[in-house]
Amino acid sequence: MSSLENVRIFNNKDAIIEGWYWALKSTDLKKNKTKHLNFLGKELALYRGDDGIARAVDAYCPHMGAHLAEGKVEGNGLRCFFHAWKFDEAGKLVDIPCRAKTDVAASIKTWPTEEMYGLIWVYTGEAAKQPVPYIPELKEFELDTSFGNNFVKECHPNVVMINAIDAHHFTSVHNLPVKVEFETIVRSSDCIAFENRTFIPKTKWYLNLFSKFYENYLTYNMCYWNASTGSVTVGPDFLHCHIIFALRPNAIGHAEGQTILVTKKRTGLMGFFVNPLILWATKQVGNYFGKGDTEVFKTIKFNLKTPIKEDDSIIKFVQHTEKQTTCDWGFGVKKMLDNSVKEKDFHEETLQTRFTNTTSM
Repeated sequence: MSSLENVRIFNNKDAIIEGWYWALKSTDLKKNKTKHLNFLGKELALYRGDDGIARAVDAYCPHMGAHLAEGKVEGNGLRCFFHAWKFDEAGKLVDIPCRAKTDVAASIKTWPTEEMYGLIWVYTGEAAKQPVPYIPELKEFELDTSFGNNFVKECHPNVVMINAIDAHHFTSVHNLPVKVEFETIVRSSDCIAFENRTFIPKTKWYLNLFSKFYENYLTYNMCYWNASTGSVTVGPDFLHCHIIFALRPNAIGHAEGQTILVTKKRTGLMGFFVNPLILWATKQVGNYFGKGDTEVFKTIKFNLKTPIKEDDSIIKFVQHTEKQTTCDWGFGVKKMLDNSVKEKDFHEETLQTRFTNTTSM
């Protein structure tokens, strides 16, 4: 392979990587209520039981195909509106009103769900193999969160995520007087981090002033999960701003996104007065960078034909994406992509060879 064009997962609207994806806001699903959800091309019924837990199941009743979101919640189970078959929280058929004995072997498929950051997340696999995306720096803390922007970008989520690790564009688009350099850290098969290793230059008086707030590196770190959800940590040593941008592809391969503003929970007056201010400031940081990049997402047809040294983090992100596990889910292809290709690790050789050959010229 002579370029970065012939990838099979990255920027492919028909490839769904197994992992957690945001579904809807928690407040949109009330207790003992149901919700229709077309999720990554799969029809689901969501409901919240007596115990307050949100659950996701395949939408159609195995009897005649009625949509289960038209039914009603009973306890922690769901009863179909058509012939009133009832399924428990595990999806097992437990009642057929027209029969004294439930002796029919039928069930509905349930999918792992979690609630975090005020969102309901659904996992696109039999059992969750990873946690809901989190911010490494805040993993052990209780959190305060609020919502930023809800948006649609006219390109694939993978391409949106590339933007935050495109070191080159911070100068060309945002006119930042700092050269950003990343260290890539593979945390797991579905999680990759990019940590900035740049000191603030002291070439101007204001940069010299800013440098006093950064004892070590300029903090600008990313952590990416299943190539579709990422966190950004940025700010001076005494106060880091944290943003999660949760993305999912729609049927035409565009990115549907929800930004989440996150800070460590603080108690008392600090929590009451300071945290809302921190979350507000975090939103302004996100809006600044988001505004500058909006136009490119309207027209970009991503095709990295001529990689240079400054694209190293992007190349490593593509390589990591290509090794992730895909699943038979929703729109696009209805079968597992051939994961045997991953075993060959051809991307480690061909993508990096292309990169090396280009940068050595």
